Amino acid sequence: MRRYEPYPYWQGYRHRGPGGRFAAIAALFGTALLVLALLLRSAGAAVPGSSAWPQLALAGLGALLGALASRRIASASATTVHVWTRRSRRNSGVASFWVLLWKTSRWAMLRRAHVWRPSLAGVPWWRRWRVPAASYAVRMARVGVLPVYSPVEDVTLRVGGPRTGKSGEIADHIADAPGAVIATSTRLDLLETVGPLRNQHGPVGVFNPSGLGAVASTVHFDPLVGCELPSTAYGRAEDMLGHVGRGDSEREYWVAQARRVLSGLLHAAALGGGTMDDVLAWVAAPETARSTVLAYLRRSPAPAYVADVGQFLSTNDKTRSSITSTIMPALSWLTVDSAVAAAAPGGDLDVDQLLARRGTVFLLGAADGQTAPLVAALTGHIARQARQLASVQPHGRLDPPLTLALDEAALICPVPLDQWTADMGGRGVTIHIAVQSRAQLEQRWGREGAAAILNNAGTVLVYGGTRDPHDLDAWTKLAGERVDEDFGLVPVLSPAQIAQLPEKRVLIIRRATPAAVGTVRMAWRRRDVRRARREAGEVTVVGSWQSEHGVLHRTGEAATDV
Repeated sequence: MRRYEPYPYWQGYRHRGPGGRFAAIAALFGTALLVLALLLRSAGAAVPGSSAWPQLALAGLGALLGALASRRIASASATTVHVWTRRSRRNSGVASFWVLLWKTSRWAMLRRAHVWRPSLAGVPWWRRWRVPAASYAVRMARVGVLPVYSPVEDVTLRVGGPRTGKSGEIADHIADAPGAVIATSTRLDLLETVGPLRNQHGPVGVFNPSGLGAVASTVHFDPLVGCELPSTAYGRAEDMLGHVGRGDSEREYWVAQARRVLSGLLHAAALGGGTMDDVLAWVAAPETARSTVLAYLRRSPAPAYVADVGQFLSTNDKTRSSITSTIMPALSWLTVDSAVAAAAPGGDLDVDQLLARRGTVFLLGAADGQTAPLVAALTGHIARQARQLASVQPHGRLDPPLTLALDEAALICPVPLDQWTADMGGRGVTIHIAVQSRAQLEQRWGREGAAAILNNAGTVLVYGGTRDPHDLDAWTKLAGERVDEDFGLVPVLSPAQIAQLPEKRVLIIRRATPAAVGTVRMAWRRRDVRRARREAGEVTVVGSWQSEHGVLHRTGEAATDV
């Protein structure tokens, strides 16, 4: 391969075309005129021609403006490409300190903090430095000595296998969240790590339909709440069927039919004062439920439901069995005692109070996915209520923002993230997503949905340990290329380098910023987290959580702090 011969930086004008050369000559000429005008002005009247310094200064400014215009008009694209090439050569293709300072530092976030947090618009700019950065930005990692931030309106995605540190990093964002938090997890680690600290900011609740760790649910949610409205019933059915995933066109067809029927049955049960057990009975024995369901639906403000559900109840057995087999997994949680107790009618979560009191709700779910429809239904309910509340707030945003920390989102919380990631940020909802691989994204949300989530994410953190060559090739391409003096264009990071990233080191792929390698912060190393846990008292896992005035207190046998 031909050796790449670099050219000196000062000779770069040769590669800019006629417009670039003219801009360089005009800039030098204008600078010389300005220097001469300054010398004549300081010399005084004794020097001949000193009275002409204003004309020389104007001519110099005109030459500089002409150079700037020529460079932008004549060869803007070429100049930009050459600037990128030189930057890639100087910084090995990764983001430099100055690029990070300009685009991802706290100072960079502060420039638009009043947009993301409308309440800061009335604070003078010189006093905004006193506002904690966590109130308008998310500290993602540290690159060298410089912390890298992401705006609270951006979606963040972290991809890494089990035990790579995703949960500890996402717990750090839960601890810093300025407003209410909804956190999902398949374990108790998030609850035990940052629960005591969040308890100091507002009420803390647990929704545990799977019964993990024998922790009782202190938050209850009946899926029929609000289903008297046709739009709510349809959204609830969409959330509960999100676990089905995406597939071929035939599968999509049956999922759409199941969504239509399930929304009608939820709507009928809400209008008739029924329960989720009634919905299950109607799905299991549609022939005997025809008259009851249609009688309830005739009370609906949407007459189309009578025709939709009536068609399902009277269709042939083969079509009806295909629809019911698609709906049944969404109701499988009704066979789990802890899930039935968590979904008992009465005492449902008040989203308005949650946001006003900056509370935290931990949604726990098992990896088997049996209770995932119920967890997704509650998450969707909170998100839709928050969106509705944001529409009546100044600038259409929640202030402070609601944080959705979705750890293991594909396993226990299959909400329509491909849609939410597109507009939730502009409504004051910060979304943090943690998955194990791109393949897991595609399995849950389909190829198009996974692509939408990746495109909508403002910041992507890639952890080491990945072994999938397709994933590694994708991250390598996103990291870009650099110019090597011996081999020409080479990847900034090879697949092997990404796979072998050390513990707590991540590849940072940020919108409009070159790739970088940084160090993430684990929540359990924070002093405030450790102090809050000491003050709450270390306890064993077998302790029980009890609710008192919406705030949880752990009771049980004390454990030593290792």
